Amino acid sequence: MKIYEASMTPSAQRVSLFLAEMNLDIERVQVDVRGGENLSDAFLALSPNGRIPVLELDDGTTLCESIAICRYFDALHPGDHSLFGTTPLEKGQVEMWTRIVEHQGLVPAFQAFRNLSGVYADRERCVEAWGEESRKRLDEFLPKLEQRLGESTYLAGERFTVADITAWALFAFMERVKFALAQPYPNIDRWRSLVAARPAFS
Repeated sequence: MKIYEASMTPSAQRVSLFLAEMNLDIERVQVDVRGGENLSDAFLALSPNGRIPVLELDDGTTLCESIAICRYFDALHPGDHSLFGTTPLEKGQVEMWTRIVEHQGLVPAFQAFRNLSGVYADRERCVEAWGEESRKRLDEFLPKLEQRLGESTYLAGERFTVADITAWALFAFMERVKFALAQPYPNIDRWRSLVAARPAFS
């Protein structure tokens, strides 16, 4: 099997860190998203939405969407410490916080970057006002994350989960595109130091 990815994107990072936490090594194929390789007929045959990453199994079956790929490997290698949670409550909390970070953090960050930088202006219409609104929404979300991480060690509770991987990918993306934090966030800083010390993140 192999994974098609652009290694520095948040979605690819989520899968890579998830696999590292599970001690799994899967072949990677880099895709030139900036050059539009993901929009080619060959790639669209693998990923109907033209997005990365894509997992291709040995029989040719493919899975796209990073969280779906993570779920596949979680089910393929079950254990007592699933990164998707073990109890009904923990599973619900992991799902809840993963979705919150996706929709209130990653999506606004993507939209702000794409619309303000014009990085994909050759293939989509960039709206500066929407980029500015998205950046505002991202800044409004971070205090919620700060509050949550003042209530628990990790995002979904007292155990590291895929929700933390998702949030880590958000902050890595913000650093890459130079989205500075509007104010100090000591709880987020404490959490980031804790996560950074994990072997999979070194």
